[in-house]
Amino acid sequence: MNGDFWGKWWPQYQQATIETFQMVGISLFYSILIGIPLGVLLVLSRPGQSWENKWVYQTLNIVVNIVRSIPFIILLFFILPFTKLIVGTSIGVKGVIVPLVLYTSPYIARLMETALLEVESGVIEAYTAMGIKTRHIIWHVMLREARSSIILGLTIATVSLVGATAMAGLVGAGGLGDLAYRYGHLRYEVDVMYITIFILIIIIQSVQSIGNRMAARLKKD
Repeated sequence: MNGDFWGKWWPQYQQATIETFQMVGISLFYSILIGIPLGVLLVLSRPGQSWENKWVYQTLNIVVNIVRSIPFIILLFFILPFTKLIVGTSIGVKGVIVPLVLYTSPYIARLMETALLEVESGVIEAYTAMGIKTRHIIWHVMLREARSSIILGLTIATVSLVGATAMAGLVGAGGLGDLAYRYGHLRYEVDVMYITIFILIIIIQSVQSIGNRMAARLKKD
């Protein structure tokens, strides 16, 4: 690779990387807003829990399982009309946010459910016996006790989201996946493909390392 290569491609890599971070950041934000409450509801509506409701739990469980069983690329194409209805477009960064959120939210919900179920039931029962309201137990006990596992779960979800944004490049969503597909694959620019993979590896390794450190620090506190 010579100077001409970098002079031609460096601005495109910068733009593609920014678009990837935009897709991941915005989608993760909305997925957390939906996924964490959904995970809490999955736990509290289970048999024997404070908000026990068989129909609510079974319905949520089925919906989460159905959405999680659909590969992202299929979900992406399947809801194109719905995406266009919601945001007015089905291409670019804006056009991929809806499918990314629908794909990631159930994944986060299931990870949150697993993390919250690790909290010792005796601790929750003790606070319940003292008459503390459920909403306070959720915030000050369940989420606090499970925060290390929650961070690890969100780290896994973020890594998965980075991979999904790469696949979104197939529909012109922008980002590194779009750059690799349009130039690395369709135009046989092999160097572009290799550099894109290298950048994605760095992003994923960085996310995983930061998540692991944060989880370890919270576990000690």
